Parts: sequence; C-alpha cells; structure tokens
Amino acid sequence: MEGRRPAISVLEWLRVNLFSSVGDTALTLGGALIVWFLLVPALDWAFVRAVWTGDDRTACIVKDAGACWPYIGARMGQIVYGFYDVAQRWRVDLIYALGALGLLWLTLPFMPYKRVAGVLMLSAYPVLAYVLLTGGMFGIDPVPTQRWGGLLLTLIVSATGIIVSMPVGILLALGRQSDMPVFRWTCTAFIELVRGVPLITFLFMASNMLPLFLPEGAAVDKLLRALIAVALFSSAYMAEVVRGGLQAIPRGQYEASKALGLSYWPMMGLIILPQALRIVIPGIVNSFIALFKDTSLVSIIGFFDLLGIIQSGNSDPNWAAPNTAFTGFVFAGAVYWAFCFSMSRYSQAMERRLGAGTKRGQ
Repeated sequence: MEGRRPAISVLEWLRVNLFSSVGDTALTLGGALIVWFLLVPALDWAFVRAVWTGDDRTACIVKDAGACWPYIGARMGQIVYGFYDVAQRWRVDLIYALGALGLLWLTLPFMPYKRVAGVLMLSAYPVLAYVLLTGGMFGIDPVPTQRWGGLLLTLIVSATGIIVSMPVGILLALGRQSDMPVFRWTCTAFIELVRGVPLITFLFMASNMLPLFLPEGAAVDKLLRALIAVALFSSAYMAEVVRGGLQAIPRGQYEASKALGLSYWPMMGLIILPQALRIVIPGIVNSFIALFKDTSLVSIIGFFDLLGIIQSGNSDPNWAAPNTAFTGFVFAGAVYWAFCFSMSRYSQAMERRLGAGTKRGQ
C-alpha cells in the first residue's frame, strides 16, 4: 500500500537504532550495563528474596529478606477504601466500577455516544458519587469525609482538580488575553499570585485560615476547602498552558474568523480553542500528572490519602520490621506510576489520532 514503510528485520532495526555508529554502540552498551546493575537487584529484592505470606512482623524478620508483601496485603483494605467500615465498602466499589466504565466509554475510540457519556460523567456521576460516599439520605448510613482516605481520596482530589482546572484555566487564559483591562488585570493577578506560592500554602490557608474569615456559626467541610484550593491552584497552571496554545495560533485564523462574521465566543469555541488545545495536549497532560502526584500533600493537613495511609502503617507495631516501610513506599510509587503512565500513554495515542505534533504534510 502506498505510504506504508517497508518491514525490516530485528537485526536491521538493532543495527539502525542501537549500533549505527561507534558512539551509539558505546551508549547502548553503557545503558544496558546501567539497567543490568539497577534492574537485577531490584527484581531480586521485589520477587526472589521477597516474603509473600505471613500474619505479622515475624514473617519479615528473616535474614536477607526482601520486600514484605504480607504487610501490603494486611493494609490493602485501608489503601483502597480508607477508613470505611467493611459493611459500607460496597459503596466505594460501586463508585470505582461506574467511574471505570465511564472512563472506558470516553477514552475508547470506537465507543458511540461519547457526548452522552461526557454529560453523564460531568453531571450525574458526581452527584451519585457524593450521595453514595457521604450518605445520610435514601437510608444510606452517613460517612463523614474524615473517614475517606487511601486511593479513594487520592482519586477524588485529583479528579476534582482535573475536571475543574480545565474550564477555569481556559477562562483565565482568555481573560489574560482580553482587550478589557479589568478582566486582563484580574486574571493576570490571580495567575501570578497562585503560581508564586506553593500548593501547601493554599492547603494551609484553606484548612486553617479560611474559617477565620467566615461568619460566626458558618462552617465549610474541610475536604471541600481542600478541593477548592487544589482546583484553583491547578487552574492557574492550566491557564498558562492554554495561553501558550492560544499564542501559537497564527493571527490569520483570528482575522479569517472575523471575516466570516463570527463574534468572539463562536470564534473561540469553533475555530481558535480547538486548534490551541490540540497543540498543547502534552502540556495539559503534564499538568494532570503533576496534579495527581501533588495530591499527596493533603496528608499535611490531616487527610490520609494513598501515601498517608502507607506512612501511617509504618507506626503499626504488628508490622515493625526493617523492610516494611520501604515496601510500602515502593508499592505507593508503583501505584502512582501506573496511573501517571496510563495518562501519558493515552495522551500519546490522542496526539497520534489528532495528528498533534506531526510535521506538516505527514
């Protein structure tokens, strides 16, 4: 078929990509040695010398023991569900299942009615998740947000930040480029203020300082305050990513849109923003990945997310062993890596499908 690259053998691929010159050969061999000296001990620790069964710390206190995987199994309930009672964990399972089905519906290219799926995931799903997780209505036992934790809390904080930061960031980027000075100055001041302080400052302000400015007797849930802080913080960074895409659009696109008689919002929604967002897909996904990892900071204000649950388990006397803490951190890192790598791979697939980043004419 015209345009298809001819197939090459494995040896030819190795010669072209890894051993095409003396320098490439040296780099290939050096990289292979580094991988060997790092990968082999890691596999030996994680699998060969690992302890796989046991009921307490005595199983992992053996000579030359590797990873203590029974420790992870003993805490898996808190890692996945937080501090939910066992009888109420079906609510979390239902939210996990519906969220996974919704994501598959939205991300798989061959699935139909994606607009319907998007509307349901942005409207009905958050309401259902709030009702099920919080309880207190329809005969469901209430569960305070202080009992939320583990992977559940990590996904809630990151999903809220991702969903909110996208539209708010777009509005901030448009406002920063507005011809109206009031909007431009306001958006610029907000973006520069937020980007000038660390996320932990926002979390401390939302947790400790914000209640001081509320009327007497008024109270806002602590988790809700943290969600708002994370969403606003990520929106400022998203605004700069989107602004980079807007500045990459040729001026002729704006002029052509105006020549067609389009007003500002139709021009942005139909012509400019689709092109700008397509250009900055890598930057958007990079912000999402950074936000997902930054959710671990909520443990500083008293919440036990995935990493917080792992850290709290290190003080459990039943599993006090030299290798349990490191095993927990390795497991947490593997979970973070799995989610971040999945987002990265999906963004690359989206770029290929939309042709983003390819050379003109290819």
